[in-house]
Amino acid sequence: MIVGLLREIKTEEYRVALTPDAVKKISAAAEKILVQHNAGLASGYTDQDYQQSGAVIIESAEQIWQQADLIIKVKEPQGTELNLMKVNQLLFTYFHFAGSLALTKACLKQKITALAYETLVDENGQLPLLIPMSAVAGKMAAHQGAKYLEKQFGGKGLLMGGLELDSIQVDPARVIVLGGGVVGLHAAQVASEMGAIVTLLEINKQRIKQIKQQFSDKISVLHSTRDRLLDLLTTADVIIGAVLVAGAKAPTLIYKDDLSIMQPGTVLVDVAIDQGGCFETSRATTHDKPIYIEQDMVHYCVANLPGAVCRSSSQALSGTTMPYILQLLEKGLEGFLAQSAGHRKCLNMQHGQLKHDVLIKQFAHLL
Repeated sequence: MIVGLLREIKTEEYRVALTPDAVKKISAAAEKILVQHNAGLASGYTDQDYQQSGAVIIESAEQIWQQADLIIKVKEPQGTELNLMKVNQLLFTYFHFAGSLALTKACLKQKITALAYETLVDENGQLPLLIPMSAVAGKMAAHQGAKYLEKQFGGKGLLMGGLELDSIQVDPARVIVLGGGVVGLHAAQVASEMGAIVTLLEINKQRIKQIKQQFSDKISVLHSTRDRLLDLLTTADVIIGAVLVAGAKAPTLIYKDDLSIMQPGTVLVDVAIDQGGCFETSRATTHDKPIYIEQDMVHYCVANLPGAVCRSSSQALSGTTMPYILQLLEKGLEGFLAQSAGHRKCLNMQHGQLKHDVLIKQFAHLL
């Protein structure tokens, strides 16, 4: 296969899907690997770095879309890219189809073969290609919550960890984390380390037990119910939405009417925005315009949150995806999918048809 690595064009997306080290290993297995000019520059990797790793540098994205059998990206195809995709071309990236009907329809129309990082499942039932970016997003969610508590952004003007100096004591912020997956755990951990009072809500009782053992008494871990959430909303300062249903649209946990019981200046960080968001009032934002105010609440809904720490994120993503890319090159698509049921979950669409059961259910009207 000819492999293509593109420069990302999503607003302020600085990650690159493969580092030069990964390209060196992939170039040995591929017919050749084409890397777009300056694809990795924002993450600190030059064209010379890629050339020394065995890549051919190509000036335009159009040439790569035209020549490559397998396209490796970070984010879903954007704008002009949608019309450059070829029939049966393999795309391996984060798609998050459940969060966008328009993207789903466009990719079906082009009849690409869509392999989604976020739906590949390993032998332990985990989502290995989602985990590294989820961990980064969770850590960053806590930092963003702390930042946008500042008054100039519309927040309450609170210091996340409060303050203790001699006889002076200033109460820390109260943080609610919705969901005990990878994002939620990392968000809770960082918020707790910053000194916040953290409550994590989770619906899986076995998961609750595991989290309690991990965190001891550092955070409060509770079974999530609607009444419990509403009670916590009245005093919350930061709410981090970290729920995930693999491949599906995120469930709505906080509704527009719920904002009326919350204190003005509360910060809502919706990490589930890639999958449609878990707050009814969420709409995707970008790093250059990360927040908006609705009903006096600060909403932070950046859809490519890890892109801000692009070098760290690129290294984590590239190292995780590379073994699967090598499998794909060695075995071909059918051999790759035949390895396990988890590998088959990676296939979201092919020949103009949806292939993932969750997407088939959600977009039944497209069948």
